[in-house]
Amino acid sequence: MKICILSRNENLYSTKRLMDEARKHGHETTVLDYMDCNILIEGGNPVLIVNGKNIALPDAIIPRIGASKTYYGCAVVRQFEMMKVFTSVKSQAIVRSRDKLRSMQILSRHGLGLPKTAFSAHPEQIKSIMKQVGGPPIVIKLLEGTQGKGVVLAESLNAAKSALDAFFGLKANIIIQEYIKESNGRDIRVFVINGKVAAAMVRQGVHGEFRSNLHQGGIAQKVRLTKLERETAINAAKTLGLSIAGVDLLQSSRGPLVMEVNSSPGLEGIEKTTGKNVAVQIIRYIEENAFKKSKDKVGA
Repeated sequence: MKICILSRNENLYSTKRLMDEARKHGHETTVLDYMDCNILIEGGNPVLIVNGKNIALPDAIIPRIGASKTYYGCAVVRQFEMMKVFTSVKSQAIVRSRDKLRSMQILSRHGLGLPKTAFSAHPEQIKSIMKQVGGPPIVIKLLEGTQGKGVVLAESLNAAKSALDAFFGLKANIIIQEYIKESNGRDIRVFVINGKVAAAMVRQGVHGEFRSNLHQGGIAQKVRLTKLERETAINAAKTLGLSIAGVDLLQSSRGPLVMEVNSSPGLEGIEKTTGKNVAVQIIRYIEENAFKKSKDKVGA
């Protein structure tokens, strides 16, 4: 099978691990920088061009689309989909998950537990908004932020006003969320593949830091999920249409709450913490489903 990993850097841990495991399983594997792809659109004949040549179609792609390049990256994934190439994560699911507000609205509609969240274009109403989400303190998040960047804990009304003035002054879109005190800078990352939990770890922020992201200096260890935590993570991924996802949960007094669902979760932290070979599970998922799709095409 020919597998193409869409990644901007073949030396990234996740890209290298996927490439290594795919090759161990006998697959011809390449890495393609999706930003190098040119998209040609005409009736009934979608084409991708790299360096002036039509790309040789693989049997499957693994999108590793960076948050800052979501629009263009998803356009490339969509073009592969139009050319009947199997993708481990669908373009529409990536778009859906990258929009934090939209994804939370979808999760809410399906009854999943979430921190109370507000979205407003009126910073002068912050006092009322804070009350609605149970603060202060409150959490203010940039909708475009990743890896804990663009996240602020405002512990008072004045702090919230200052943060919102700064964000709105930059014309940034933000959401305001309930602060889950009992989580105490701790969350759970659940790696879901094809409706099953592949691995899970608990992340704890450093002392005095409410963000638990490993990129922000947090530490991690293996965790045994409760039945409800497992079901919540699987349902969150399924609801957003993600066959591969990193689901971040907060432990609260009212049960697990979905903080975020990541469509391109990193492998380094979860593999090194849990000792699980997550990359090979992704390759096996592709083998089973890309092969099934090719058989269906032949049968048609």
